[in-house]
Amino acid sequence: MRKLVIIVLALLLSVPVLGQEKLFVVLELMKVDNEQEMAYAETEQFWKKIHQERLKAGEIIGWDLWALLPGGEHQGYQYATVNLYDSAEKMFGGSDFMNHVKAAYPDLSEEDLAKKMKATSQSRDLAIRIFMERVDQTEGDLSMDVGTVAYIDFMKVDMGGYYAYEKAEMDVFKPMHQSMVDNGSKGYWGLFRFMVPQGSDTYASHITVNMFENLEKALNREGPDMDLTDAQEKAIQEGLKTRDMKFTYMARLIDIVR
Repeated sequence: MRKLVIIVLALLLSVPVLGQEKLFVVLELMKVDNEQEMAYAETEQFWKKIHQERLKAGEIIGWDLWALLPGGEHQGYQYATVNLYDSAEKMFGGSDFMNHVKAAYPDLSEEDLAKKMKATSQSRDLAIRIFMERVDQTEGDLSMDVGTVAYIDFMKVDMGGYYAYEKAEMDVFKPMHQSMVDNGSKGYWGLFRFMVPQGSDTYASHITVNMFENLEKALNREGPDMDLTDAQEKAIQEGLKTRDMKFTYMARLIDIVR
């Protein structure tokens, strides 16, 4: 768990309504002490208005805030934020931060801004930042609302095995996820590849995200509407060998900017 400093979550976790165009994601994983819960909530409300200005300016195409489970202080991270981009250039290009702050808070003095920045750093530890691109996803009409639930699986794949793993996800597993989306038991499945960081020392290289419109469906996951042949069963077993599933978070969407 402590090595998650080299991965990204996210959530991503949060892109089914954005179609099949190129999508890039920055996921930030937060450690929040129990006594800082209220202060952290205030921090994210402060930043939400800035993200709304970033959206208006075309810098991002969305922002999400997720609460993570298990979530205990000794079980990794308690929250994740997700920034969505339509190009890698925007994702890596930085932000016109001060203009967005001034647009969101035109009456905020430099002294007040300094206090807000100090409160931000005191309310949480931004422990991980990861840059990803979407590789593939199911087709469906899930409407992402507060209360959406996701399972985020962190996968470790050797760099030489990316092709075999991603092919297995898309050719073998995606049709099963699509069947569940079609029968209404699942809202969305997506596959994401880490762009930064990479390397043999990283905790994970990919994530898969399974989304459900509510907790009831997330806890009562049905199987796909298909009878598997012997060849398909064998392909599944071979596909599972292409990666090491390192860890799974359950996440609940608690705020969103679109």
